[in-house]
Amino acid sequence: MTLFSLISVLISLAAVASYLNYRYIRLPTTIGVMLVALVGSLIIIVAGPYAGGFRDHASAMMSQIDFEQTVLHGLLAFLLFAGAIHVDFDDLTREWPVISLLAVVGTLLSTAIVGVLTWLVLGWLGIAIPFIEALLFGALISPTDPIAVLAIMKSVAAPKQWEVQMSGESLFNDGIGVVIFLALLELSGGGSAASEHTVHFGTIAMILLKEVGGALVLGLVAGMIAFRMLKRVDNYQVEVLLTLALAMGGYALADALHLSAPIAVVVSGVFIGNEGRAFAMSDKTQEHVDTFWELIDEILNTVLFLLVGLELLVLPREWKWLVAGLLVVPIVVLARWISVLATVGPLGLLRIQRRGSIAVLTWGALRGAISVALALSLPANNSRSLLLTITYCVVVFSILVQGLTISRVISHFTRDDGSIPQGS
Repeated sequence: MTLFSLISVLISLAAVASYLNYRYIRLPTTIGVMLVALVGSLIIIVAGPYAGGFRDHASAMMSQIDFEQTVLHGLLAFLLFAGAIHVDFDDLTREWPVISLLAVVGTLLSTAIVGVLTWLVLGWLGIAIPFIEALLFGALISPTDPIAVLAIMKSVAAPKQWEVQMSGESLFNDGIGVVIFLALLELSGGGSAASEHTVHFGTIAMILLKEVGGALVLGLVAGMIAFRMLKRVDNYQVEVLLTLALAMGGYALADALHLSAPIAVVVSGVFIGNEGRAFAMSDKTQEHVDTFWELIDEILNTVLFLLVGLELLVLPREWKWLVAGLLVVPIVVLARWISVLATVGPLGLLRIQRRGSIAVLTWGALRGAISVALALSLPANNSRSLLLTITYCVVVFSILVQGLTISRVISHFTRDDGSIPQGS
């Protein structure tokens, strides 16, 4: 199948799934599309022996898609920029203490908790894996997925403080999580003799500082260059093209320099979405830029969540691994609760937090396609298929269960619409 044919099939399936969801299911678009894809995948799997090789054709099509490359080195550049360009810098600055603590300290703490508890649970089930590979799983599953979180935030009436905290954290901790994952992968020897390597947290800290710090500088410089170019033209076609070049070129350059590309493109997007919008774009240009990136966001989100659902077709199916996945789900939620409590809880003594912030920030931490992509990037060894299956279980639970119930959690704590110190 040619690349054009493959893209055509995916777009067509995404359109049909969107129609079915809008017409009959009425769930938020991304969740509904993923559910339709999951149900379709299950039907193909069950009916496989009676469908004249249709299951083999569907699986072969999915096998042609490099999910890791598609997400981490393709769709992510567009989706992160589309989310960042609509972030208000003043809101981000006001909630920066919570966002930065959750993105850095919270992700590191969750990685350690998930890694240790997963290693113990798998050992109890008689599935032995090296400890550092359990930590790798903790690193890939701990960051909240910006694509999933931003999509859900659009469909729930969250108070501004929670919306900014969850959206801001998800935009930045994705880059932090990828850096931690890559640092652990490097320490593990890329999967060879992983159990013989010691986890050096000093090394992880240095890699984190280099890749994140460099990405912040690169993103800001790229944004300033694009800002100056935008200021010198008044043609919305050219200006839309410049924002597209900033998203794609900035991401590719950060990748080439071995910096955190997600953080670089988020910084560029926030800068252009605020300074560029205020001082370098006419009202007409702002309207066209917003419309363009909203369409990009909606279309690619739909395709991405379709891919997550269809990935079931090529997922290894072992009952013991599925049981392990179900047992790890509460571990991931517990680790998130502890990391939020340890970072945001003490801040409640110094600044006003809405009642229920810890519960909402815990339950609203959705995992998505990025976790699946990182799991697929693990080196081929005895643990890879197991960790991929567990990751998929957590992601499906996160999107279908947490994504569909977060609005109720928010409603529960906003009935009285009061804000009190979190520590009270």
